[in-house]
Amino acid sequence: MSVEITLSEAVTVKGVVYEALTMREPRVRDSLNADKFKGSDGEKEVRMFASLCEVPPEVFYDMTLPDFKKVQDAFSGFFS
Repeated sequence: MSVEITLSEAVTVKGVVYEALTMREPRVRDSLNADKFKGSDGEKEVRMFASLCEVPPEVFYDMTLPDFKKVQDAFSGFFS
């Protein structure tokens, strides 16, 4: 299962323009891998989302907060 997330503002990283992201359903290994990263909970969250969407973490660093909220909501939707 996967979810399409349309961004209200495109993000460009290393010459690639991201207007939408596809997030796959998370697995236990994704959570375990995110826990291996040192840093804040926010950084771990970004790393998890980058893995699930198969994009560089920098995509999320340059994303607007409202779009990041869409990503968080999409992730939460897998658990409802």
